[in-house]
Amino acid sequence: MTTPERAGVELTHLDEPLFDGAGATKGDLVDYLDAVAGLILPELQDRPLSVIRARAGQQPFMQKNVPSYAPPWVRTVTQWADSAKREVRYALCDDRRTLLWFANQRAVEYHPTLFLASRTDRPTYLVLDIDPPSGGEFGHAVAAAHLVRQALADAGLDSAVKTSGAKGVHVYVPVEASGDDAAAATRAIAVRAERLDPALATTAFIKSDREGKVFLDSSARRYRGRRVQPAGQAGRAGLVPGAVGGTGWRPAGRLHRAHRAAPGGRAAAVGRPAAWTAGPQPGSGGRGPRDPDRAGPGDARGQAAGAGPARGLGVTRPGAR
Repeated sequence: MTTPERAGVELTHLDEPLFDGAGATKGDLVDYLDAVAGLILPELQDRPLSVIRARAGQQPFMQKNVPSYAPPWVRTVTQWADSAKREVRYALCDDRRTLLWFANQRAVEYHPTLFLASRTDRPTYLVLDIDPPSGGEFGHAVAAAHLVRQALADAGLDSAVKTSGAKGVHVYVPVEASGDDAAAATRAIAVRAERLDPALATTAFIKSDREGKVFLDSSARRYRGRRVQPAGQAGRAGLVPGAVGGTGWRPAGRLHRAHRAAPGGRAAAVGRPAAWTAGPQPGSGGRGPRDPDRAGPGDARGQAAGAGPARGLGVTRPGAR
């Protein structure tokens, strides 16, 4: 029997369940990732990558080191990992063939760094992780996201929102900054957002101090760590294609309804991964769409181009001089 191939990658056991309770086969994962490769790859390229792999009958596990059996055409970069306290050989998923190879390895989640392999000291985004309390309504996370959006707008920064793949949302801000400056600016934004509605949001890191409020996580560790890529899958409670995706700000106000209706509690129904690759709109002068409520993650990059320093936050938007 001939082993099927795609883009030069041998694909095996495609009819097997992806993992227990997935409701999907390994072949479904391969087909999905191949279909959205054009959306995912721009967010993975030249970024050290960790993945979560899953197998039937086993617990999912995080893989950082590229295995020794990886084909020679998988690009890698060796970097120090604070969490592992050692050097790790990370993959760089730069092309469709590498993505398909990871799919054949049952990689169900993709966690690239916030920085490029060539500029490990310069994150390209600020990220705030908005986490509703245990048992809390997803709509509370959406409301808190709008507080963050307002705090960013007050500082002259553009932003974009996406679902996290778990129970909250991430707010992204494209910047040029050192890791220390990015961490300090993220903390400042979180504090400003908290002050806008202290009854709703908190920056308290100790869970018992949060008093049932939405947590605005501004942890500095993320500038040394990883994020979940848009248009991804959330493998923690079943395979949900599109569970991680850019939404734009206008749909964010309706996320809680789709979140509750989507399989596994994810906002799969409203993920808009195409927003991550959208360029500036015609006639916009490189600033993204005219209606800021329609700005998606890709649009935010366009809006930031040519802008000046963010007031009082110590970071500069891309393209600023």
